[in-house]
Amino acid sequence: MLIRLGYDIQFDIPAPVPIVAMLHVHPSRRADLRAPDGIQLTPNEPIDQYHDSFGNICSRFLAPAGELRLYNSTLIEDSGEPDLVNPGARQTPVEDLPSEVLRYLLASRYCEVDRLVNTAGSLFGATEPGWSRVQAICDWVQSNITFGYNFASPTMSAQDVFADRRGVCRDFQHLAITFCRSMNIPARYATGYLGDIGVPLTPPMDFSAWFEAYLEDRWWTFDARNNVPRIGRVLMATGRDAADVAITTSFGTAWLKSFTVVTDEVAPEALNSPI
Repeated sequence: MLIRLGYDIQFDIPAPVPIVAMLHVHPSRRADLRAPDGIQLTPNEPIDQYHDSFGNICSRFLAPAGELRLYNSTLIEDSGEPDLVNPGARQTPVEDLPSEVLRYLLASRYCEVDRLVNTAGSLFGATEPGWSRVQAICDWVQSNITFGYNFASPTMSAQDVFADRRGVCRDFQHLAITFCRSMNIPARYATGYLGDIGVPLTPPMDFSAWFEAYLEDRWWTFDARNNVPRIGRVLMATGRDAADVAITTSFGTAWLKSFTVVTDEVAPEALNSPI
């Protein structure tokens, strides 16, 4: 399967401002790209690229005052298969976890493990450790949290989501991540493209959030918002929570004017079509 990926993000910049953007496909999917995956800027400005401490690809540049446009269109090959499922995947004891995984057991900006550990124990302490426990967490979050775009808030944490019982996709993932960590299951936040391939059409496309849980010896994809295996998920970045993987971070004022994301299955003869 071939998937066209792209975005067009426009800002008003009142004064020159440094920006870091996290808009590249994750290094784990770079081999699947069938077209360049570079950020285009208007006006054209120099871009420096680096890898952050989580292995994500970041781009930094100085945006001049005026209108700024970030855009790109690329092509990626995908298996066309839904997210992998392994109901027999076991939970690894903390003492046997790789050292680099341990940070995904700790509290972070949006995931207050220390405040929800007792709640998680009361809700999920009787579940079977491993895949069944993570799935029980996803089932609970999807069943008890109401989704709505009007509930979006940049300051909402897992504890807020649990108290208010509402949020957007990132809030569903933050609560599930916090519950997993509270049960000694490493969990990390993930962001990327997730189109409507194989499912009914939804409102205008945006970048999506999901999470990954570490079971046995690898990371597995879970999605507390959709809670079903999906086709065409393309990872861009992972971190402890959304604070680590912001699509853009401006160190000063940048007013968002418009935001468009494309992720569509395409036929081989359509490879030269515009974004």
